Order: sequence, then C-alpha cells, then structure tokens
Amino acid sequence: MAVEVWLVRHGHTEWSEAGRYTGWTEIALTPEGEAQARSLASMLPAGPDVTAWSSDLSRCVRTAQLAGLEPRVDRRLRELDFGAIEGLTWDEVPVDLQEALMSFDDFAAPDGESVVDFGARVSSFLDELSPGRHVVVTHGGVLRLLLRAAGRDIAVAPGHVERITWS
Repeated sequence: MAVEVWLVRHGHTEWSEAGRYTGWTEIALTPEGEAQARSLASMLPAGPDVTAWSSDLSRCVRTAQLAGLEPRVDRRLRELDFGAIEGLTWDEVPVDLQEALMSFDDFAAPDGESVVDFGARVSSFLDELSPGRHVVVTHGGVLRLLLRAAGRDIAVAPGHVERITWS
C-alpha cells in the first residue's frame, strides 16, 4: 500500500500577507486565514483511515481544527527557524542572504537553522509515516521540501492543498 499525503499550508497570517519570514514565531490566522481553513474541509479526505498531522505552531493547529481535523501534533513539521531574519521582508534581508535564500539548498539562517538540518528534521517525519492516507497541515518551507522530494518544486499559497504519493 502506498503512502498518500495531502499537504496543506496553514491559512493567511498578517506576516504571510506582509511577506515576512515566519519561522517559529507564533502568529495567529487572520479572518481570511480562518475562512481558508474552513473551506479546506471539502478538499480533504475524511474517514477513520485518514491520519491528520500538524506542526505544533498554533497557525497550523488552528487551520487543521477549522478544517474539521483532529491532528496529531509533531514539532518536526515546524517551518525553518529563520533566526536573525525572522520577521523581516525580502527587502530587509541583506543581499548576501537573499542570494543564499534563492539557492535554498545551501541556505543557513544566521542564528537559526540550515536547510540541511531542516530537511533532515522533515525527512525523519516522512520516513515514519505508515502506508495509508495522511493529511499534513504545515508551513510553506516544509511543503517545498516535501514537494521537491516528489519531483515538484512549487510554492504553495496559504490555505492551499497539494497531494503526493509514495510507493
């Protein structure tokens, strides 16, 4: 049996709307983000054979709850720890770090986490998923890592879903 995963990015927050790097800071959903989360219920699989997961950060847990899920919380699903650039916009990030962010794989946030360590953390979660259907409510960076592993390097907007399957 395959592992089917519905990847959900949490709903809009004030920081996502402002283009701020949001890693481990607790930021609440906006009213639009809550509406996005409620609309997810019709897009996600349901039933006793579906396991729901969420990052431990409140914006993900709340998105899952508003979508009608009762998620198992896993800290490994947190966003990249952006360290010293947490809360900054692209224009506020020094040029050398912008270049590193663009390359992604080699990026290491000052006083934060490297993409290598981030990838290992997220992979450890994925490696433990049992065959079956899973809904994972998490962050943009986590989604990018998982989608890249599935051969699709795309950005997922807040409140959207992508599905991947592993054999």
